[in-house]
Amino acid sequence: MTLAPAPLDPTPASPAPLSDLVARDAREFGAYARTGGWAFALMVARSVRPGGQGAQETPKVSAKEFAELAGCSAERVMRYYKAWDRAADDALVPQFEALAPGQEVELPDADAWSSYYTARSSAASERGTAITEAAEAEGIRPTKALEVAENPTALRAAILADPSTARAARRALLDRVREDPELQAELARDVVRTDDLKKAVASESRAADRIGYVRQIAESGQIRTPAGQTVDAPVDVRQEAERHLSLIDELEEDEDCGDWATEAYGTMKSLVAEAVEADPELRVQERRTRFYSSLQKATKAFEELTFDDAQDFYEDDMVQQLEELQVAVAGCITALRGAQEGRSGE
Repeated sequence: MTLAPAPLDPTPASPAPLSDLVARDAREFGAYARTGGWAFALMVARSVRPGGQGAQETPKVSAKEFAELAGCSAERVMRYYKAWDRAADDALVPQFEALAPGQEVELPDADAWSSYYTARSSAASERGTAITEAAEAEGIRPTKALEVAENPTALRAAILADPSTARAARRALLDRVREDPELQAELARDVVRTDDLKKAVASESRAADRIGYVRQIAESGQIRTPAGQTVDAPVDVRQEAERHLSLIDELEEDEDCGDWATEAYGTMKSLVAEAVEADPELRVQERRTRFYSSLQKATKAFEELTFDDAQDFYEDDMVQQLEELQVAVAGCITALRGAQEGRSGE
């Protein structure tokens, strides 16, 4: 035999009476949500006597006494005290002297609290002050910068995991290294001790040199010939340098300019060589310059030879090479004298 279900009670159950404790928590939570740390700062501001005020002049207590009553450190109390003091200087809240124990005042919004309160004791140090000032200059809250500075492991993790964080760190390091010779030296040592970095630096340096070569032609209007002469660049050569340079300058900061630099450099080198060959007078000057350069190098190399202890290292092929050199030098002298006589007879 199946029993019929019991009829539902149409009368809804009465809600349980609201707990006074719950209501109090809700009110306090709402007050804190609106005001943030200002609520606690007010407790300190109206109960802790300001500096210079004697214990006999006010019912307020010292920060140390207040901390003992609160069961926390005096340092923590003073952070709230200083936050209120800074806000009072900005006329955001009343001065300490205008407040009495238990007094209620209208508090600023919670969003303004972080601008005045520093939760970390490191902010009071010279290092913390510098970080705070830098954060303010960047338009961010000092507490954020201080938190990062106090947790370098977290910073490392973010750099390793996130390319955008790594790029921000790189830009910051570059800004810092310009004013920090010690950091410059440390980074340089890190680079030369890391093969991949050393190769990358060499590649970037080569690209920079090549771009510098093109830029020099475009901006100065002069070319340096293969033999080392500096002469005015033909108009078409300078225009081509300007064209390549404009393409390179339009690249994004994170784009690799190595291939562009190589192409521009190769093109300009070829154009310079063609310009030299196309100018008969310049071609002769180029050969003369190259000859003098080679002659000076050979002379210097020969002057560096010493024969004081030749008996210790003498070999027959040494004499043979010097004899061949003597014949070559004699041939050069004969050719030059013949050229001189030919010019005299013209």
